[in-house]
Amino acid sequence: MRILVVEDDHVLREAIVALLTEEDYIVEEAAAGDEGMYMAEQAVHDLLILDIMLPEISGLEIVKKLRSAGGSVPILLLTARDSVDDRVMGLESGADDYLVKPFAIRELLARIKALLRRSGSLDMEGELSYGGISLNSKTRDGCAADHPLGLTTKEYDVLEFLILNREQILTREQMFDRIWGFDSDTTISIVDLYIHYLRKKLAPHGLDSLIQTVRGAGFMLKEK
Repeated sequence: MRILVVEDDHVLREAIVALLTEEDYIVEEAAAGDEGMYMAEQAVHDLLILDIMLPEISGLEIVKKLRSAGGSVPILLLTARDSVDDRVMGLESGADDYLVKPFAIRELLARIKALLRRSGSLDMEGELSYGGISLNSKTRDGCAADHPLGLTTKEYDVLEFLILNREQILTREQMFDRIWGFDSDTTISIVDLYIHYLRKKLAPHGLDSLIQTVRGAGFMLKEK
């Protein structure tokens, strides 16, 4: 799962990034609001962690712009302000949760997992599932109709991304950026190849049709 951390305090930002990386999250970071806003608009993230007081554009402005554009990604705000008015302002801007600095590591991780569960990204055991497919983030493998799939690393990443964004169209560009990165030596056609691999592994269980091709757009995981 991919998390974007936007925090101008270098020490705190690096600490959060290191912590989340150890928890097997894919983490991107930014130190200023304008950079964070650009990164939030360009890529698909599963969670945003935003400081409120940021250079250039505040965390609250980022939340408002993303929500006004129809974005529904879970957002956790960080701030040193702990008054009721400040908390209400943050939540009314469209944020999903609010954490006051300084905070305990365990609380940050608990808030993150709670937001991911609320958005449907995780169940209580930390598993992802949809339409007879289930993924285990610890083993990085999956099952189809309770039968092991034997996924490779990239197959797991692609299928995880599809489940996290189920019933939404994902463009080839979004998938390529998320899984391989635009600085990769391979080409965007690799996306179609891995979709083929996944359908081949799901076919014996009658689940290959879950991965639908949206002509001229990309792919979508959706039950018919």
